[in-house]
Amino acid sequence: MTTPMQQLSPLRHTTSAEEAAALAAEQLAHFGIEAQSEYGQVLLRLSQNLYQANAATLDLWRITLETLGQLDRKDRIAYFNAKRFVSFQLAKILDTLQNPLRSTYQSLSVREHGFACKGVYPLFDNVTAIFSSTPVIARTATYLFACTEWVEDAFKGREPLLEIYSRLLNPTSISLANHMVDLEAGPLATEYLAWNFNSGMAAIDGVLAHVVGARDIVLSSRNIYGGTYQLLHDWYGKKSNLDLALEWFDGLEGEDFAAALAATRSKHAKRLAEGRRIYVFVESPCNPHGNILDVPEICRLAHAAGSLVLCDATVGTPFLSPVLRRDDPVERPDFVIHSYTKDLCGSGTTTAGVVIGRNERMFLPKGESVSIAGPDGKPETIGWEESLFWNVYYIKGAFLDADKAFEVLSGMRTFESRMLQKGINTLVLVRALDQHPDINVHSPAVEGHPGAALREKLMYLGLPAPLFTIDLEGGNGRPPVPKDAFKRFFDSLEPAIGLQVSLGQTNTLALCPALTSHSELSDEALKAAGISLTTIRISVGLEDPRVLIAHLLRAAELAIEPSVPGFCANFPSPEQIDTLYRSTYLDVHRRFIEAQPDFATLAR
Repeated sequence: MTTPMQQLSPLRHTTSAEEAAALAAEQLAHFGIEAQSEYGQVLLRLSQNLYQANAATLDLWRITLETLGQLDRKDRIAYFNAKRFVSFQLAKILDTLQNPLRSTYQSLSVREHGFACKGVYPLFDNVTAIFSSTPVIARTATYLFACTEWVEDAFKGREPLLEIYSRLLNPTSISLANHMVDLEAGPLATEYLAWNFNSGMAAIDGVLAHVVGARDIVLSSRNIYGGTYQLLHDWYGKKSNLDLALEWFDGLEGEDFAAALAATRSKHAKRLAEGRRIYVFVESPCNPHGNILDVPEICRLAHAAGSLVLCDATVGTPFLSPVLRRDDPVERPDFVIHSYTKDLCGSGTTTAGVVIGRNERMFLPKGESVSIAGPDGKPETIGWEESLFWNVYYIKGAFLDADKAFEVLSGMRTFESRMLQKGINTLVLVRALDQHPDINVHSPAVEGHPGAALREKLMYLGLPAPLFTIDLEGGNGRPPVPKDAFKRFFDSLEPAIGLQVSLGQTNTLALCPALTSHSELSDEALKAAGISLTTIRISVGLEDPRVLIAHLLRAAELAIEPSVPGFCANFPSPEQIDTLYRSTYLDVHRRFIEAQPDFATLAR
């Protein structure tokens, strides 16, 4: 076992020295420095102090973990700033060291032709970047290695200082992943890790490739993104690929899932007897209708049956639907997926995704294993090769580059305030449009919707996700809007409502799922998912919702009214819309303020 001081040695695995003085002398000999020279004496003193500093730093880490939960806020402020200043002191030493290092480098390199091709030596002038007020964009494919034994450890996952290659690790991307874990898991963040992918679909594929095997079974919620459906149905379910058995469950409650799980176990009893497993995939809130599943209860039931749960939580974000903050671990999904592309970034300027899971399922150093409680509480041993990093991330290369990571980090600064405003806007839009007898609104924000109780129970402040659908298919004795009138209406939504194939941007967007985001589904699958040819998915933005309603009214006058006289008269009156907007805005902000901890709690 390497000691804290030995950890800093270039011969950390082969040294027999244990004390700082002996380790420092050995280090000088390793690099061919005469210890008795003036040069050697200075390096000896510096190196010895560094070995002692590393041991003290690791002691500080241990003490912090042991005592942090017992400290009041005053002590935590003091200790944070003391450690913060030590970071500046260490960086100051490193920055000062660049001067003799640069001088020696110049004596070796700059006198010869061909020097320009080397570029700037990476250690020079980069130390101050540590203190950039935003994460530095590390545009690099490769990194400097310290020494042979350290790089050997790096390739075994035992030396995080050496990031090897940006296909695997990059400082900007790691900063984003760590920040995402904090946002999603909150006080439980130390139990979780995240790996970033180049898109939300790459993240879904990455975690599916990690857990499922040939002829396994996936039980999925019905309303999922069309691309996910296509990935499961057309790739994983293809006989020449993994021949996955794919089953769907309707409904929102735990009892709906329990019935589907029992039916799945019965239907695929032969596969289960052969050792195959059932995995559960849920998307909540769902795309396209914004329905909310009882994810904690589904997790509880799935785990009791020994199944891992994968949850795409993109639409809700950690602000509205923090699925990993449940006190009981069995109520948390095993893997949570987000498409950063949507509300987390918010601007619609990049594509990116992330998978979050418990530490031991995400990464273990090579050669290590750990025993944990499995999903059903039974003991389970996970080897390093069974962690997502080594099993998929290390070899597939669906990494997130530094520029994209930085863009997501920048957007995430405002996502909480954006989600609050979008929740308000969604309530106004849904409840205003629901008053029109010819517009069928599908959203748990509608009073009396089967998912309304789950919205109140599971979503922050009872707010809906900023995603819902409408259709003009008639019902309750009323005929549907003619198809040609519907097309003219949809094509008239610009410029107030963008016709774009995405969601989660600052502006409101609309699309027809049957023709776009869910076009991969068969006619039967579309019908089962409640998607018709006139279904419009609305992704709510930050505009004044009254402006959007006004545009919908005028577009309807232009496109629908000639075919359906009286259609526009059924919109709420201007006074009703103003009243709904003001009352909703005030009510949500009042509840938001009331939900904040009191000052005494904040000061602790």
